[in-house]
Parts: sequence; structure tokens; C-alpha cells
Amino acid sequence: MTTHRISIVEARRIAVRAQLLGGERPAGLLETVRHLALLQIDPTAAIAPTADLVAWSRLGAGGYAPSELVGALQRRELIELAATVRPAEDLALYTAEMALRRDDAPGAFKYRRHPEWMRANDACRKDILARLTAEGPLPSRAIPDTCAMPWASTGWTNDQNVIRLLDLMAACGEVAVAGRQGRDRLWDLAGRVYPDHPPVPAEEVVRLRGERRLRALGVARAKTTEVPIEPWGVGDVGEPAVVEGVKGVWRVDPAQLERLGEPFEGRAALLSPFDRLIHDRKRTLELFGFDYGLEMYKPAAKRRWGYYALPILVGDRLVGKLDATADRKQRVLRINAVHEDEPFDAETRAAVDKEIEDLATWQALEIQRS
Repeated sequence: MTTHRISIVEARRIAVRAQLLGGERPAGLLETVRHLALLQIDPTAAIAPTADLVAWSRLGAGGYAPSELVGALQRRELIELAATVRPAEDLALYTAEMALRRDDAPGAFKYRRHPEWMRANDACRKDILARLTAEGPLPSRAIPDTCAMPWASTGWTNDQNVIRLLDLMAACGEVAVAGRQGRDRLWDLAGRVYPDHPPVPAEEVVRLRGERRLRALGVARAKTTEVPIEPWGVGDVGEPAVVEGVKGVWRVDPAQLERLGEPFEGRAALLSPFDRLIHDRKRTLELFGFDYGLEMYKPAAKRRWGYYALPILVGDRLVGKLDATADRKQRVLRINAVHEDEPFDAETRAAVDKEIEDLATWQALEIQRS
């Protein structure tokens, strides 16, 4: 297969188009999620939950309301799976893996301690299934903790026995998130929640997931750092390419290669810190020359850009970070700072200001600048 040679500008434009951040916005929420493969769920909502921020940044204030995501999940057009929102039909790419975990197949769990801990707490597992059968859907706090062995962790999950057991049962396809009560997940039997689609054979799953991931990223490494939730690498799908000025071989979506001759139309966008355009920080630095990290876990004095700074995209360049906070009690979007990686010209400043206004409109807040 021919190894393509593409410029750094072409690589950036492929990435931006693939993430639906070009000038032409997608038609709606379902189209957006089906193309992106997922919306990540994160509880931090300094401005808005990340799933909503990602949808808004593609669809705009006039094209998206959070109630649409709630409705799509209630109708089971979208499902919640392992801290992501995914198209319901894509569950078929995970059910074979779930079955392997239920069968305790070798290597089905990434960490050996998970099935061992579940076996030690099998009585609690059976209690959960019986309670959900009779009363579900239920929040985790409504389920008694009858675990014989507590969950041990050096982090935030220490002694969160019921929550950890539910997560592992979900990984086995026994239970599923049926909805939300505020921020609390509501759990039910998986058979009541998931669509009855035949599973994709395990030997096809890796390729199909890689193809979906590459379609959403446009250009990516075959292998890179392992991360939870959704990998950054795409395997050997797509076509090989060398990017000008960047070491190594990349994989590129053939559909994006076909679009390289088209005029590129960009726009301004404010991105969630968990947005897939910038989620792989090394790729972001390689392709965009953009230095970024989420700083909410740092002491305030050590933050460069802010607690929950939003990367700013203009056209095919990442140009700065917006430090803002949604103060819903005061009904204001507080703009603490707009960090310009390079001084904005008048056109860039106007485009960024317009996007900030759109964010405030979407949140029904008044802009307050520091």
C-alpha cells in the first residue's frame, strides 16, 4: 500500500473535519454522536458537562439543547456505556467482549483482580440482580452493601463497594445504566436497557472499532499511549501516511484523503478539555503545536490557564485557552481570562468573542468579564 505524504496543514484540516469542527455544522445530535463514535461523560461541570459541551461546540446554541441528549438516552437511541454515550447500535461491538468476561475467559479482564474480587463478592452480586429484578431501576445508594471483601484503592474509589461491583457487572453485560437522577446513575438489568442486536463476532470487533475511531479522528497513530475509556490508537485500519515535520507513520481515513483537494472552511470553536480533537495531548502538540493540560487538579498558584480552561480553535489552528466559569446562582458566565498563544488579530478576536456569546446564550447566562 502506498504511504501518503501530507503537509502539517493538511493533517490539521483532516483532524478538524473529522471531528465535525469545520465550517459546515452537522445536522443534529444523533448524526454527531454516530460520527464521533462517543461522547465522554465526566462529572465536572465548571461550565457545562463535557458531553453537552462537545455537542454544543459542533451544533451551536441554536442547534443543541441538553434536553436532546436526555431524550435520546430515554428513547434508547443512545446508550450510556462505561463513562461514554454511544449510538445504541454500537453496543453490538461490545457484547461479545461482555460475554467473554461473564465466562471468565483468559484475558477478558484487563486486571486479574477484577474477576477475583467479583467472585469474592458473588453473594452481593446475586443480591443486586435480585433487587434490580424486583425494583429496578435504582441508584447505587438504594442498594445495600453486602460485600464480603471491600474494594481497596489508593484513590477516590476506596470502599465504594456497590459502585465498583455495578461497574464490573456492567462490563459483563449483566446490568446497565438505565438513566440518571440528577448526577446519580440509575441501574437496571441489561436486558431491559440494551437493544437486542446480534453481537459482532469478536474477531471483527477490533477492526470495526478502529475504523470508527479513525473516522472520528481523521489522522491518528496505529499505536500510542494506553488510556482508559477510549484508546487513542487505531491499529492498522485506514491508509499509512507521513506528516511533514512529524516523525513516524500515521494512519489516515481514506474518506478524508479524498477531501484534500476541497477548499477548507473553518470556524471558531470552544472545546471541552475532554474533546477528542485535543484529548491525546502528544498528538495535539505534534499536529497543532498546542501545549495544553487540564489544570483543575493543580494548586491555583501553579495553574497557567485556569481551573477548567477551554481550548480555542480558529480554522485549523488552536490559538489559545478560555478561562471561564458558569455561575448559575448569579446567572453569569464569568470570563476570567482569554489566553492568546499568539496575539489575536481583529478577525480572530471577533470570531472568538462571537463564540463566547454563543456559549453564554446556550447557557442562558450574561457575560461578565473580569
